[in-house]
Amino acid sequence: MSRSYNFAAGPATLPTGVLETVQKELLDYQGTGTSLMEMSHRGKIFDAVYQKAVSDLRRIAGIPERFDILFMTGGASTQFALIPLNLSGSNRKAGYINTGAWSKKAIEQAKIQKVNVHEVASSADSNFNYIPDSFDIVDGLDYIHMTSNNTIFGTQFQKLPDPGGTKLVIDMSSDFLSKPIDWTHIGMAYAGTQKNAGPSGLTVVVIDKDYYDREREDTPTIFRYSTFAKNDSMYNTPPTFQIYVFGLVLEWLDSMGGLKGIQQHNESKAALIYDVIDSMPEFFLGHARKDSRSLMNITWNFPDKELDPVFLKGADEKRMPGLKGHRSVGGLRASVYNAMPKEGCQALADYMQAFAGEHKK
Repeated sequence: MSRSYNFAAGPATLPTGVLETVQKELLDYQGTGTSLMEMSHRGKIFDAVYQKAVSDLRRIAGIPERFDILFMTGGASTQFALIPLNLSGSNRKAGYINTGAWSKKAIEQAKIQKVNVHEVASSADSNFNYIPDSFDIVDGLDYIHMTSNNTIFGTQFQKLPDPGGTKLVIDMSSDFLSKPIDWTHIGMAYAGTQKNAGPSGLTVVVIDKDYYDREREDTPTIFRYSTFAKNDSMYNTPPTFQIYVFGLVLEWLDSMGGLKGIQQHNESKAALIYDVIDSMPEFFLGHARKDSRSLMNITWNFPDKELDPVFLKGADEKRMPGLKGHRSVGGLRASVYNAMPKEGCQALADYMQAFAGEHKK
């Protein structure tokens, strides 16, 4: 069986070797005669899987000891609500950088909880096609929330902003573990694993231990970050299968040279597609400004929208699904997360060139 090149925004492609290991161990995990999915989360076997995943993540991502690593569920959408519930403190004043749909959803959840939201920066004036380079940071902010990569619009922070006297809280869902992370100005980072690091259902939270003191007294136990920290993410039953696969992805990242190696891999494969876009800018209308381009999600439009379904039909026939753009932007979107092989990007680039040769006026 030949695998397709899956360009979907998520759940996204996984490393073939990881899937083969899962297939091999699905019915019988390492000679136990039992699937890992059937094992107790409190047993010795799963505990070893959990501990290794935590240890490998800390080492690979260079996470300092001031942070706890939590395994949660609910994705970024749940974190949008939990962050103001746990981190807003007595000030009830937080900064938000608005770079698109997910930033706006996070802002909505903070406002529901009566947090005084200060918009530190925004790219709404140009349909979120760039990353702001100036920030209005005021005193007294409990945190500054940002989305490091914008899946819908195809923009990405090239470097983290300096948050002044506070810390950054970062939604890394769509570029998590795709490049080295500078933890200097970070207070908390979180990501659903379904794009870069595993199957859907697991949310990784990396949080400064000092933040637990901010929890409100009326915060339910299950919604407190400290609850997960005190119980090794096992206050309730964790997503055991997802944690297992996440651990396998971490091993694969190690084999790719860690985060520096995967960054080089991501840069080289994204360049294949961006080079085609730049070679014919009158036909491939890139949405993101060049200085704000994402290595994870590449977005463009055609001069004639009627070409969209034609391109998509041809892509599906070539076993390259998932290229339809989000309705907010339209057009096309190629999501080329960590596990997308370079051969997939080359195949898409070749198809784009051939398509242009046939349809360009």
